[in-house]
Amino acid sequence: MTELTEEAWLAQADNRYVLTPDHECYPPLLREISDAPLKLYAMGAIEHLLLPQFAVVGTRNPTPQGGQTTYDFAKALTKTGLSICSGLAMGIDAKAHEGALGAGGVTVAVLGNGLDSVYPAKNRTLAHRIVDNGGVILSEFPLGTPPLPRNFPIRNRIVTGMSVGTLVTEAALGSGSLISARLASEQGREVFAIPGSIHNTVARGCHRLIRQGAKLVESLDDLVDDIQPLVSHALSQIDLQLSDDAPEVSDEVQQVLDALGFEPIQLDLLLNNIQLDRADAQEILMDLEMDGRIQSMSGQRVQRLK
Repeated sequence: MTELTEEAWLAQADNRYVLTPDHECYPPLLREISDAPLKLYAMGAIEHLLLPQFAVVGTRNPTPQGGQTTYDFAKALTKTGLSICSGLAMGIDAKAHEGALGAGGVTVAVLGNGLDSVYPAKNRTLAHRIVDNGGVILSEFPLGTPPLPRNFPIRNRIVTGMSVGTLVTEAALGSGSLISARLASEQGREVFAIPGSIHNTVARGCHRLIRQGAKLVESLDDLVDDIQPLVSHALSQIDLQLSDDAPEVSDEVQQVLDALGFEPIQLDLLLNNIQLDRADAQEILMDLEMDGRIQSMSGQRVQRLK
């Protein structure tokens, strides 16, 4: 079988990219780690890699309660304006992606193989949903790379490195998720863990993390106060990155951009907050969306991207 070249892969469809660290959409926080990938293959709306990411990871064999807890936390975190980042594996990873999609938000999946295939194959439909709903599938591995076991710890440093923090929802002792937590800590990111029953073997990894200093999480409130400064830092990196290329805009357009911020906002609330004629404001919003600076979302919401 003929090996697929980068050029042929890029030509197969729109929204396929090869990103280097100098690309404007290369994840800003990922640039900060010591072993940042020199090349990333990406499929999807890569401008969303600039959104603050939050990693959610855990076991491939969760309990029903653990799966539901992961889904609920990912959904709630998405509603705060974060993008959920995980590894597309079975179990907790898949529930994290599904929770973000369930909130009408964006999620990023980092694979441990080349992007000419999806692994595991059972999550192929989920991968398509991620891309179709404004998310991104990402990998540093060249096309044709199989999902070898040694690839996944390498992949994990990208998941944690591009994220403001990492939440472990269920993990057994010896789990790859504990590797992710260690990497996140080494990268200077916050690590959070959800406790479970002492009789639950896939809670023991979380208990170990908490004993080692991870922040115990029982509700979304346990996360919000801690991650807000991290989100502000992530947004500042985006602002620094885009400031040199930011086009001059009129006072009216700047008023709309300032009212938007970088978190999803209801369209009616936004229009009520803008001291402009409603028709003029809607025309500005249409122009900004055509320029790729804002995005319409489900639930009559809009979000600023640049």
